Amino acid sequence: MSFLRKLALILAVALAAAVSASNKHEFRGAWIQTIYQGYDKRSTEENQAYLLGLLDRLYDAGINAVFFQVRPRADALYKSDIEPWSRFLTGTVGKEPDPYWDPLEFMVREAHARGMELHAWLNPYRAPTVEEAASLPANDLLLTEPDRFVRYDKGYYFDPSMQKNRDLICRISADIASRYAVDGIHFDDYFYPYPVRGKEFPDAKTHAASKTKLPLKDWRRRNVDLLIEQMSHTLDSVRPGIRFGISPFGIWRNAKTDPRGSQTNGLSNFDDLYADVPMWAEKGWIDYQIPQLYWQMDHKVAPYRELAPWWARNGRGRHIYIGQDAENIVKFNELNQKLEMARKVNGNCWWYAASLPTLVPALKSGAYRTPALVPSYPWKKVTPAKTPAKLRNRNGLLKWHADKNAAKWVVYRFDSPDRINIENPEAIMAVTYKTAFLTSEPGWYVVTALDHANGESAPTSPIFVK
Repeated sequence: MSFLRKLALILAVALAAAVSASNKHEFRGAWIQTIYQGYDKRSTEENQAYLLGLLDRLYDAGINAVFFQVRPRADALYKSDIEPWSRFLTGTVGKEPDPYWDPLEFMVREAHARGMELHAWLNPYRAPTVEEAASLPANDLLLTEPDRFVRYDKGYYFDPSMQKNRDLICRISADIASRYAVDGIHFDDYFYPYPVRGKEFPDAKTHAASKTKLPLKDWRRRNVDLLIEQMSHTLDSVRPGIRFGISPFGIWRNAKTDPRGSQTNGLSNFDDLYADVPMWAEKGWIDYQIPQLYWQMDHKVAPYRELAPWWARNGRGRHIYIGQDAENIVKFNELNQKLEMARKVNGNCWWYAASLPTLVPALKSGAYRTPALVPSYPWKKVTPAKTPAKLRNRNGLLKWHADKNAAKWVVYRFDSPDRINIENPEAIMAVTYKTAFLTSEPGWYVVTALDHANGESAPTSPIFVK
């Protein structure tokens, strides 16, 4: 074997070993989209079976958090008194599913049953397309208060400059946070719409009428800033432990425009979508950023090799998770390279959930070989959870007392009471939202509590299960 081949083999083995070294605290998310996914063509029973199967596959892949799209276009995939049922669920805006079910309630329950977090994914500004608007009911907000919307290209958007639109978006998010046990509220990359060549977003008159001294682009950014700041305060007032995060387009700014930016040459959040996401993190308005880095390692315009380290350096005191494209990773065979670079941040999130199972064998034998806990958010103002009380064993069924400050619990198993080490992810048997766990193998067990910001308590005394 030649020297170069030997060197390549040594490097490959070293890389595989590094990637397979699992972290105990690592965000492993997946997006479940609901636009044009056939929900309206399936029955209630078929939709539930589809989602259960998807959750099972995600759980098998090692996923610990799911983003479920519940507000695609000023509508709802849940019971709402504010906005109508989504046409993407029933085929008709405002039509209740029959037989009745509440997809968000269903997904919260089933994700938690598998120990996974559930974040409600909302699109803040998008409204129906021009084509969809032709079949809206007469009482739809787009028809009753058209002055609140801006038409651009083929769609309508809530006017980001209007305070009553910011109030509405915050009211919707607060409603979800107060009625559903979601772990987070999530916005994606759609703020001001992606620019269409030759078409300017038609808000020059509104800008002039505002009497602002800010130039148009700065004014647009300020409009979005105001929403994010208000949303942060709103959610903190409803549930202090709930997380609020953004998954921005993968380029903040290009270095040719701003020396603080990345060595890229593409569209940017700051200049084209008017979203200054790192600033929101620095201000403490958001808890995590998930930049969508779907490009290849050495993409000519936006190389992953450049962008992943750039975002790692620009968390601004908040978590960074890398948005990964499962299909592109398979196509270009870049899994190990990308996950190794992503180890410098707090985790990954996979687009899209239904495509992730193609990577399950590689993940389960490497980076996701052991379970992982969603990282903690120590800046959240929550009361730490106490060590679970009165752990007991009844024929292999472990039970303990709940603490009001605990959101969920972690069950660990060890071969010996002298080897208790809860920092070892190989010992994690389950994350559970219930105060009971049915063991499947003998050993010494301990349980810890996770508070509403994922801070972990000290473990219980070990208990033996035959």
